[in-house]
Amino acid sequence: MSESQAETVTVDSHRLASLIEVLSMVSVGQMDMGEIRRLLPEQDDAFGQVEQILRTLAMDLGEVLTANELYTKEIEATAAQLQEKLATIERQQLAIQDLSTPVLEIWTDVLTLPIVGIVDTKRSIDMTERLLRAIVERQAKCVIIDITGVDLVDTATADHFVKMIRASDMLGAHCVVCGISPDVAQTLTRIGVELDDVNTLRSLKDALRHCLRYLRDRDGERRAILHHRPRADATRD
Repeated sequence: MSESQAETVTVDSHRLASLIEVLSMVSVGQMDMGEIRRLLPEQDDAFGQVEQILRTLAMDLGEVLTANELYTKEIEATAAQLQEKLATIERQQLAIQDLSTPVLEIWTDVLTLPIVGIVDTKRSIDMTERLLRAIVERQAKCVIIDITGVDLVDTATADHFVKMIRASDMLGAHCVVCGISPDVAQTLTRIGVELDDVNTLRSLKDALRHCLRYLRDRDGERRAILHHRPRADATRD
């Protein structure tokens, strides 16, 4: 045989079938190294070198796939933990909102909204939504907005309060504001906020008395109207 001619290697069909099976396993990511070693045992011949290369390749690929699988599981576990933390934060935020914007029924048909701290646009929208929903759900006739805990008022804050009062009035609830401190009163006067059409009272006790008197007068007027309404049979006569 000349040096230019390639060496011919005779391969047993069983070994060739085992090689093809291992290639199939590698193609689908099935890295059963015990099975691969069984199919490709070490052979001390020319074709054995090919089997050794494939065996090494499968081992390296198996390690990569195993590491990737572990990394994927870690990412999924981290994502699940993050999702759980986000859900917890959301529940805490809702709980804080409930505590920071409580709508309380202090008397039959009378709700109060005690406000503490700074009132920005987002908080004012949330407070208004909660108050209006409570008015509808509880069929409230009066609403007391208590701003005793509000130390700082500007034009935007005052505008939020006025809009809240008007929205309550549109739902048929008589609305009053109480707890205006001297500093807040001076600030409202200085910035020119008009509260002429808003019922303002000094304390929550005064506001409750006002609401009870309003409800009593309202019921008295209703009874008077019913009492003086002509009866159907008298109308026919």
